[in-house]
Parts: sequence; C-alpha cells; structure tokens
Amino acid sequence: MRAYIFKEKPMLIYWEITQACDLACKHCRAEAIPNRHPLELTFDEAVNIVDEITKFGRPYPHIVLTGGDIMHRPDIFDIIAYIKRKGLNVSVSPSATKRLDYEAIKEFKRLGVHSISLSLDGSDSTKHDEFRGVSGCFEWTIKAMENTINVGIPLQINTLVSAETFEDIPNIYDMLRNFPILRWSVFFLVETGRGKNLKSITPSQAEYLLNRLYEWMKEAEFAIKTTECMHFRRVVYSRMVSEGYKHGEILRSPGGRGFGIRDGNGIMFISHIGEVYPSGFLPISAGNVRGKSPVHIYRESRLFNDLRDPDKFKGKCGRCEFRYICGGSRARAFASTGNPLESDPLCPYIPKGNGVIA
Repeated sequence: MRAYIFKEKPMLIYWEITQACDLACKHCRAEAIPNRHPLELTFDEAVNIVDEITKFGRPYPHIVLTGGDIMHRPDIFDIIAYIKRKGLNVSVSPSATKRLDYEAIKEFKRLGVHSISLSLDGSDSTKHDEFRGVSGCFEWTIKAMENTINVGIPLQINTLVSAETFEDIPNIYDMLRNFPILRWSVFFLVETGRGKNLKSITPSQAEYLLNRLYEWMKEAEFAIKTTECMHFRRVVYSRMVSEGYKHGEILRSPGGRGFGIRDGNGIMFISHIGEVYPSGFLPISAGNVRGKSPVHIYRESRLFNDLRDPDKFKGKCGRCEFRYICGGSRARAFASTGNPLESDPLCPYIPKGNGVIA
C-alpha cells in the first residue's frame, strides 16, 4: 500500500497567488474579490516559498498557480520566471477575461509554462456566462482556448458537475471533441466557498456519469480525469477488470496513474495569505508558510498525516476495499459533516469487506 501513500512530498502544489478576480463565479471556492487582499503574499515571500519547495527534493512537486485570477498579479511573469529558474515545472490556471490576451499567452509560452487550464461550465454563452457572472466570458474562454492551442501550450479544460450543469455535461463533451486539448478535468461540486449556494448531484447520478466518463475516456483523443470524485478510480478499476485487464496494466493506464492522490495525500494547497491546506476545497489550515516551511507542514502536521492513512477513515470509506486507491473526497466529507475523515456522501458503493485492492 506504500505505493499509494505520498508522505515525503506532494505530486502537485496548488498555489493561490491572489484572491482578486474580475469574474463572479457561482461556485468560486476562493470567494474571489475585485481587488488584491492587503495581506497577500509579497514577491519576496513568493520567492522564499519557491526556495522552500525545492527542499522537498527531486523530482520536485509540480506547481499550479491559481487564484482568484493570476493575471491580477502584476508580478505574475516574474514569479513564473523564478519558479522555472529553480528547475520546477509550473502550470497556470488564469480566469478567462480580457486580461488573458494573446500577448499574455505568448509570454507564458516564452517562460516555459507546462500547461494552461481554463474553465468551461456550459456548452453555450447563456449557460456558461450565467455561472461566471459576467457577460462575454464564454467568448473570452473560447478565444483563450484557441490562442493557447495556437501558441502551442498544452490545454486542460475544467468543468463543474452540479445539479445545475448535470444535463449539459454530454454537450460540453461533444463540444470539446472539436479541440485538440490535453485533458478534461471534470470537477464534482464540493459545497464550500460560493459553492454552498449550489446543489450537488445525487450519488446515483454520480455513478451514472462516472460510467459515462469511462466510456468517453476510451474514445476521446484527450485524457479525462475527475476532481473531488475519487471513486472514479473504483469505476475505472472495476470496469477494466471486467474487460480482462491485469492489475499492472490498470496501474499503467491513464486512469490508474492517479491512484491514491487526494486531498493531503499527494496534494497541497497554499492560499494567497500563506495558509497551507490539504486542498483548496478542504479549508483547514495545517500552518502558514510565513511561520513554517511547507515541507515541514506537509510531512509533519497531524492533519496531513491523518489524511494519508485510509485506515483512519470513518464509516464505509474506512472499510472499503478501494480505500487506498480511492479514499473518497476528504473535502466533501468535511463540507458535509465537519470531519474530513468521514465518508464521502457522493459515493453509493457498499464495501464488500475490510480487504484492500492493491
């Protein structure tokens, strides 16, 4: 089971470098505001964080710069340049606004940004703009997608799954098939931040959609992954076993490479004021980078260590045979019960025993 425990370093560090954003998205985890927070980490502090991250050792974690909208930081390109100079890979997740023009995307390319992720939450302007809270966002998103592809930066598209978007998900999939994207990340709502005002889909709807995603994964020219719906791994594993794949083949497949990674286990989040969370959707602070090294927080904090031990999970998540490769959404468990070690309420699966799928 050690293969699924990432105790020495995270695979991904999501770094919210600002809370400022021009959009007013209904599901915004960050509860973004129009202007930069007065306690936002400075450039010098950002440089120090990068230096500390290198102390995880090689291979370094992959940094994803997010917000708010990263384009609100006037020093965004300087931060990226420093990250690259220290030998780390960096991806960016900007908001699709007028700030994200062709010249900005070209500069990302020049600096060596690994990939760009953009959000698409509706198959037309009416649906998407309603979620984003600003008219014209759909057109800006499509233009940014085209510019990213033309410049030659790998593109990931993020799509929210909630009761409000559920019926439109197949339409978004059909739309994305017209674009040469790298990956489609399907994010299942966690009721945190502004997302508290939205409704989650039901467990049966989630199970239906996960099986649809598995079918699409076999035909799409891009990768498909889920965010905060770790039981997609159970669906992938079970479906592949039923189709005759061996265990090793499953682990080497696109669906198997992310086994085990979840909030606090392979994932770390740094907020715009330096708080360190297991993920952006699990807002429990394990410390602040202004006082402690992120390396120390990740390796030594009780919160992160508990989240890395599936045998400490409560309810059916704690006795599920898939708990090491899946583990459920710790963020959704916290949002629903106040305890991140409780069961993920979106999963309808009934465990068959207390064994483990290795």
